[in-house]
Amino acid sequence: MRKFYYDLHLHSCLSPCGDNDMTPNNIAGMASLKGLQIVALTDHNSSKNCPAFLAACEKNGIVGIAGMELTTSEEIHVVCLFEHLQNALDFSAEVEKHRFPIKNKPHIFGEQRILDENDEPVGEEEFLLINATALDLDQAVKLARNYDAFVMPAHIDKQANGIIGILGTFPAAPAFSYAELSDVSAVGALKTAHPALNGCQFLSNSDAHYLWDIHEAVESVELDPPDDGISSIRAALFEMLKRNDKEKDA
Repeated sequence: MRKFYYDLHLHSCLSPCGDNDMTPNNIAGMASLKGLQIVALTDHNSSKNCPAFLAACEKNGIVGIAGMELTTSEEIHVVCLFEHLQNALDFSAEVEKHRFPIKNKPHIFGEQRILDENDEPVGEEEFLLINATALDLDQAVKLARNYDAFVMPAHIDKQANGIIGILGTFPAAPAFSYAELSDVSAVGALKTAHPALNGCQFLSNSDAHYLWDIHEAVESVELDPPDDGISSIRAALFEMLKRNDKEKDA
C-alpha cells in the first residue's frame, strides 16, 4: 500500500463563484506544485471543463478525476466523482435537464467559462449553475449512481449547503459510506451529535475556488495500484471508494 495525497473538491472558472484564474492548467499545475497526486474537478451542476482538466492533469503527471458538485432541490451539495470521463459527461447532460433555465448575469455572479486543454475559451454556460436543481436528495443520489458515480455529501460541517445544516440531522437514507469535512477536527463532535455518522468514513477537501486555497499535501489515502499509470491509480481509488460503498450497503 502507498500513500497518495489528494484534494477531491475543486472548482474551475466554469463555476461562477470560481476565480477566472482557476483554469484547468492552472489548477493542475498548482496541485502538482503542492505535491498532490490525485485531484478532482467538481464544478457546480456541470462537468463541461472536465475533459480539459483531465488532459491538464496528465500533462502534469497527476491523476485527474472528473466530477461535479450537484445542488439538490433542498439546496444540499453532494460531490459526485466518476472513474470514467464519459460517465461524467453523460451525467452532466442529464443533470442539465433538471436545471432551471435562469440566465446567468456575469457582472453579478461571475463568468461561467468553458475552456479547452490549452485554457482557451470554447464557450460559456448561458444558464446560472449555482442554483438548486429539481432533483431532491434521493433522486440526485440515485441518478448519479446510475452513472456509476461515487457520491458523498459535501462539507457536512458547514451550515451553508451542508446536509446536516439543511436537514438538521445526518439521514440514514440514502446511505453514504463517506462524508466530506472541511475541518477534520469536527469528526468527534459530529459523530456524537449524529450517530448515523458512525458508519461513515471521511474525506477532507478544500472546496477551492481560488488557486491558493487548494490543499497542501496533507490529506492522503492508502492505495495499492498495480503500477504507476494514471488509469491504474484512478482505478485503485475507485475500488477503495466503491468497496466501502458495498460494505455500507451490506
